[in-house]
Amino acid sequence: MSEESNVRFTEREALFYHNTIRPGKIEIIASKPMATQRDLSLAYSPGVAVPVLAIADNPATAYDYTAKGNLVAVISNGTAILGLGNLGALASKPVMEGKAVLFKRFADVDSIDIELATEDPEAFIEAVALMEPSFGGINLEDIKAPECFIIEQALRERLKIPVMHDDQHGTAIITAAGLLNACHLTGRAMSEVKVVVNGAGAAAIACTELIKAMGVRHDNVIMCDRTGTIYRGRTDSMDQWKSAHAVDTPARTLEEALDGADIFLGLSAADALKPDWVKKMAPQPIIFAMANPDPEINPDAAKAVRPDCVIATGRSDYPNQVNNVLGFPYIFRGALDVQATAINEEMKIAAASAIAELAREPVPEEVAAAYGKNHQFGLDYIIPAPFDPRLMERVSSAVAKAAMETGVARKAIEDFEAYRESLKARLNPTTSVLTNVYASVKQNPKRVVFAEAEQEVVLRAAIQFRDFGYGTPVLVGRTQGVLDKLSELGVSNPSSFEIHNSNVSPLVEDMVSYLYPRLQRRGFLERDVRRMVNNDRNVFAALLLALGHGDAMISGTTRPFAQTMKEIRRVLGPKPGHLPFGVHLMVGKNRTVFLADTTVNERPNAEELADIAIETAAVARRMGHEPRVAFLSYSTFGNPYGKWLDALRDAVAILDERQPGFEYEGEMAPDAALNPRIMQTYPFCRLSGPANVLIMPGLQSANISAKLLRELGGNAMIGPMLLNMEKPVQIAPMTATAPDLLTLAVLAAAGITA
Repeated sequence: MSEESNVRFTEREALFYHNTIRPGKIEIIASKPMATQRDLSLAYSPGVAVPVLAIADNPATAYDYTAKGNLVAVISNGTAILGLGNLGALASKPVMEGKAVLFKRFADVDSIDIELATEDPEAFIEAVALMEPSFGGINLEDIKAPECFIIEQALRERLKIPVMHDDQHGTAIITAAGLLNACHLTGRAMSEVKVVVNGAGAAAIACTELIKAMGVRHDNVIMCDRTGTIYRGRTDSMDQWKSAHAVDTPARTLEEALDGADIFLGLSAADALKPDWVKKMAPQPIIFAMANPDPEINPDAAKAVRPDCVIATGRSDYPNQVNNVLGFPYIFRGALDVQATAINEEMKIAAASAIAELAREPVPEEVAAAYGKNHQFGLDYIIPAPFDPRLMERVSSAVAKAAMETGVARKAIEDFEAYRESLKARLNPTTSVLTNVYASVKQNPKRVVFAEAEQEVVLRAAIQFRDFGYGTPVLVGRTQGVLDKLSELGVSNPSSFEIHNSNVSPLVEDMVSYLYPRLQRRGFLERDVRRMVNNDRNVFAALLLALGHGDAMISGTTRPFAQTMKEIRRVLGPKPGHLPFGVHLMVGKNRTVFLADTTVNERPNAEELADIAIETAAVARRMGHEPRVAFLSYSTFGNPYGKWLDALRDAVAILDERQPGFEYEGEMAPDAALNPRIMQTYPFCRLSGPANVLIMPGLQSANISAKLLRELGGNAMIGPMLLNMEKPVQIAPMTATAPDLLTLAVLAAAGITA
């Protein structure tokens, strides 16, 4: 089902997203060094001949010497793109690229999208079969029925790698997981339930087949299509796949079939299930209304006539979302890890059971924080949240184990506990936490003041902030200028945005009354304050925040950080008892490194360095990391000796006294802090592994390091994040892109930097 069916955005913003930085959503990055002639000789000729000969001698070694074992092809012909229909192979490419991104994001599976320009099943089958040597698995997508059945069955019989049509089986697996828990909560046995399936397409048939494999009796399932029930003896609008699910029943319509039914599975169209028909169902009816974007019945309408019902949809704005991203990344992860030759029914059942069992366990704090409440297993939580960090560990290991038990695994996992730990380590927890932060803000929208709203890059971020449901952007600028820019950016109703113009704002008098007492003993006359309020966008924006007209603020794209900070500090001070400072996040594939202080304090003393370390470690924990703090220097434990080391050593001594509850060490050069091999030179080092929180000795080294890493690492850098102001404020770099600004705005709104 749809990953985010209720997200709103303009067509222009969607196109801009796909076109910005570089066209599309994927790129290929070398996993081995390519810097020297020797590297190139090993990567290609002549060195590549060695693995070529090894694979020719033993084909199984392709999994050892190539990317095959972690590579999935996402393949479509565009005959059933989302809910848009047959738009052709080329039009399906954005969707297939998106699926490839989800594979990487959720399960660290590399994926290539392939679009085949044919509607001939035999040609499609032949083309995919010829690609078997390249890939460890095949994910079929957006292929219309009945061709999708023919294609998948032929490829499963022909290929010795996993093949799965996710539109069928992904939906079926998540649906089955939800049904297991709904039956558990309502005291039903799968072998006894009476099920009505509305829809006879690929997903509906796959759901029906899977729940039958899990114990639902054949004669207890009535399938319906546009014509009515699929009963034995029916001849019109039938095919072999529908006929397989025909039953003896006097019911000829969906309404008649629902009389006394325990479960409704909807994979059809909006409003197909009428409230009056729900009344006819058994006590505590289970309703899965999975049509997208609008379900067969709105949950509120179902609850109005049957308050005792358990209901799931494909939407993220209602409880119990049936979301394929809960399944396919982890199913392929497990299948690839054991070099499976197929994805069989037992592996699908194992995935569904693992997902169901996970929903019954206490929900992790980070998931609860993302959704703004503490979820617990019950009628409104029968399916885990899509961003539960435990999914890969649980589902992938269950699938791998089932593959081994059913004889389709070519590689055995000897130690499943170690395997589960390796799964947890594959992904950087920051990515999950950031995703949860975005979800949290959607659950608790905020008002964020954008101080430089006449800048196009700022307006793009503000538009996305509103359209993606994070809250209300409060725009500061000349009214007509902002309206003109919004029109240029394709906003259909620019006047729907809240704009504050300091030259005409009715709030100016209140602002002057607030600010003058703060500045009158710092050399400012009242007329100076009034001029400042009228003319300085950062002062005006900060006053909107101070007076409660916003929850957070972002600025920085038109002036250097120090100047913007100076202007904001005239209005907003530090949080009482805390030192403001900046943190950059270097986000890699498997880890995040936190750098501080990168923006504010030029030469912090020992006490300030200790405070910065403690506060940055707290941010690291909020981002899902166990902090290991290194106080950085050009010296490692006195070699060479220098006169600027006392503050760092004293900061370590202060932490010795405070016992902050995390690992720390210093003074250390960066290589000793980050490289385990060099760290071994110092057996007395108190860090158990590479540092992930780097405390810089001064602003120059910190800022230079952060900007250098930004240029070298590109999109891998987040920040600076400003901490410890009395109100949530973020100052972006002047080079910030719209996604950078959006991230900082969401982090500020979520309170991550509070």
